[in-house]
Amino acid sequence: MLRRLWLVFAQAVTATLAAIFVVSLVKPEWVPWRPPGTVVEIRETPSSQAAVPAAAAPGRAISFSDAARKAVVSVVNISATKQVRRRSPLLDDPVLRRFFGERFNIPETQLSLGSGVIVSREGFVLTNSHVVEGVTEIQVTLNDGRTVAGRIVGSDPETDLAVVRIQAPGLTPITFGQSDQLKVGDVVLAIGDPFSVGQTVTMGIVSAIGREINAANAFASFIQTDAAINPGNSGGALVDANGNLVGINTLIYSRSGGYQGIGFAIPVGLARKIMEEIIETGAVTRGWFGVEVANITPELAESLGLAGTRGAIVGGIERGSPADRAGIRLGDVIVAVGGREVVDLNATLNAIADVPPGKTVPVRVLRRNQELALSVTVGRRKPRASAEE
Repeated sequence: MLRRLWLVFAQAVTATLAAIFVVSLVKPEWVPWRPPGTVVEIRETPSSQAAVPAAAAPGRAISFSDAARKAVVSVVNISATKQVRRRSPLLDDPVLRRFFGERFNIPETQLSLGSGVIVSREGFVLTNSHVVEGVTEIQVTLNDGRTVAGRIVGSDPETDLAVVRIQAPGLTPITFGQSDQLKVGDVVLAIGDPFSVGQTVTMGIVSAIGREINAANAFASFIQTDAAINPGNSGGALVDANGNLVGINTLIYSRSGGYQGIGFAIPVGLARKIMEEIIETGAVTRGWFGVEVANITPELAESLGLAGTRGAIVGGIERGSPADRAGIRLGDVIVAVGGREVVDLNATLNAIADVPPGKTVPVRVLRRNQELALSVTVGRRKPRASAEE
């Protein structure tokens, strides 16, 4: 009896071990333990796929090629020549300079390179004023390789914008976007012809909006981006992730002259307004008060006993100007122009500039924290570089 039980037990153990052995070969993952020294086969993704980030897996790729393809056909290269006179080395001699004056200055031709954006099928191209300033000849190279002559329709140095016109069939105008809907962190593409290497697309994000750089432009609050902008990009397009124009690339902050991650574009809302006026009249007309104004810092507000920093403080008044005749005084804070509330320097300059010359408008100012209502008959502003109205 015991011998029969032992035989049954031995057969059961043998069958169990055999089963475990078979399972370990066929389904090793079912076995909770493995003998020491067992080689484990690892399933690896092929090296060609391992380098691809998860976000770029097939079917989930993030690409802005459609946006780039949509916009690049509307961006052009602008090559402009200007005649300048270079100082002759002979005039380094004070005796010769005194005797001959500036007659030995040497005339030479300079080449200005930049970019532009086709804005209509009629051939209007939007660019920067500094790209075409003082030029004698303009050549515009289209995305398809054609080169045509261009002429200046008009320019506005105060916003650094200009319009050039070309004659060519089959032009593709850019689609305008909404710069006032941009948010910090939005993806943008900068398109232009940096260093004349050929049309180039770079990608970045909106780093800031409403940047005021009054030394460069008293009337625009810039879009700041880290998309690479270099010499030659001026006048090119800043587009959103859908390929719509949101800005005109204008300048960079750099200690080396090249890209350092801080570029600025004029918002398309302002650019379109200036462009339309130039196309219609050939120039931009602005209202003028004859005052120098500045932003109110918290420190200045505290020292003057102001309740806040809204508006712009008057730091200078031209004698006999519209502001002088209206009774505006030094230290007044302009808070509204023509019923339009103004919150800072840029808003004040634009509110004044938007009033047609000759029109009388109500102006509200704070004087010793008392609000006064004045009337100003607006004059015509002459182009100048300083933040003066």
